[in-house]
Amino acid sequence: MKILAPSVLSADFSRLAEQIQKVEEAGADWLHLDVMDGNFVPNISFGQPVVRAIRAVTSLPLDVHLMIEDPGRYVDSFADAGAQTLTIHLEACIHLHRNIHQIKGKGLSAGVAINPHTPVEALLPVLGDLDLVCIMSVNPGFGGQSFIPSTMQKLASLAKYRQLQGLAFRIEIDGGVDLHNARALTEAGADVLVAGNSVFGQPDPAAAVRSFKALLG
Repeated sequence: MKILAPSVLSADFSRLAEQIQKVEEAGADWLHLDVMDGNFVPNISFGQPVVRAIRAVTSLPLDVHLMIEDPGRYVDSFADAGAQTLTIHLEACIHLHRNIHQIKGKGLSAGVAINPHTPVEALLPVLGDLDLVCIMSVNPGFGGQSFIPSTMQKLASLAKYRQLQGLAFRIEIDGGVDLHNARALTEAGADVLVAGNSVFGQPDPAAAVRSFKALLG
């Protein structure tokens, strides 16, 4: 089953609970929460209090994406705030293997994200430890960017490595995902589609979710 994970970064924060409840009722599978620190990426978004508040208004799994430096410092607090999947950036970790097992030690699914310039081969030493790999198809830090076409080849390469090694991690694609490229992305190997502006940026986010779900089957 393909998973649709609307990204709340694109939501109207003055009506956040209402919008979350509407996309949940429409069939969204996960919620994607982008945590930005203003250092690893040039923007600042939100932290543990917002994650905790979202946890209180939805039963959907929370896919928390830490775009922050030295993410190991915050694994415990984001686990306590209600994350189910915690994704950290390869580029932000000095001790990536240690951080992955720190996440798993809290009972969470462990994900690693890679930026558009990072080759998938950089993940080979840890693929067997992962529950999810997030391929960034835009440069992280801002919503509403256009999909980087070369990402499609990275997606296909990662799916091939997964097959050859007999692994079961999910492949997530994050950035510029919309109804025009969603099917091609899943055919290339994506299991989880993160959709920000193409859901919450639409006049009717619930209708956008239904359109994605109808397309993905």
